Amino acid sequence: MKIVSWNINSLRLRLPLLKKFVAENAPDVICLQEIKVQDADFPLLEVKALGFDFVEFSGEKSYNGVAILSKFPLTKIEKIDIENYGHKRHICATLQTKVGEVALHNFYVPAGGDIPDVLLNDKFDHKLKFVDWMTEHFAPQKDKKIIILGDMNIAPLEHDVWSHKQLLKIVSHTPIEVEKMARLQKTLDWIDTHRVFVDEKEKLYSWWSYRAKDPLGANKGRRLDHIWATPNLKNQIKSMKIYKNFRSEIQPSDHVPIETVFDFL
Repeated sequence: MKIVSWNINSLRLRLPLLKKFVAENAPDVICLQEIKVQDADFPLLEVKALGFDFVEFSGEKSYNGVAILSKFPLTKIEKIDIENYGHKRHICATLQTKVGEVALHNFYVPAGGDIPDVLLNDKFDHKLKFVDWMTEHFAPQKDKKIIILGDMNIAPLEHDVWSHKQLLKIVSHTPIEVEKMARLQKTLDWIDTHRVFVDEKEKLYSWWSYRAKDPLGANKGRRLDHIWATPNLKNQIKSMKIYKNFRSEIQPSDHVPIETVFDFL
């Protein structure tokens, strides 16, 4: 089962890109973040026409929003307003697989603003509390089969950013964010599925700023998007991919699709 995560940065604006991606790569499940469309205006017919019979979404007008598009049934749908901010940043569904039920959590973690100080920046405070909530939420779920994915807005490793030293004071790679993410990772000993295949000493990115005239040429990226699995799914993890070419498309998102293939069928 080919599972993809993509901060699409406006679903309606990038429907042509979504159609191209699906035609070229045949994903089974796509988890989208920043769909930026309220539920009443979600382009459901267009999405289902791509072959996704099972679609769940939780949207806002102009901001945030998450969705799961699937070729396989989705059950036990859950949409949590994390920390009661009124934001649409989480959706969960259960997949029936040959190894049993697998819970799939799609997150859009707050970006956190520009100033890495909880006293000066409410958005940064919100971000840290959001990750703390994730840690507390998953800690008791030790026996379950779970995948969490999405735009986590944190690049935790030294080679998840183009310059570790220069980004230590930049939101997404500050020590406190990295510490919070490490604490989350330890809750269930989550497997970072992309780093299973790419050594931590190798650069790996999923996001390139809109400010760069030649983003892939300059390659000043960050790995903000992640797909994690619980250890009881280790043997099902088969491959990974980051679709860098979609950063060079016409009207691209600043994030590209990332993929992990699981042996679920």
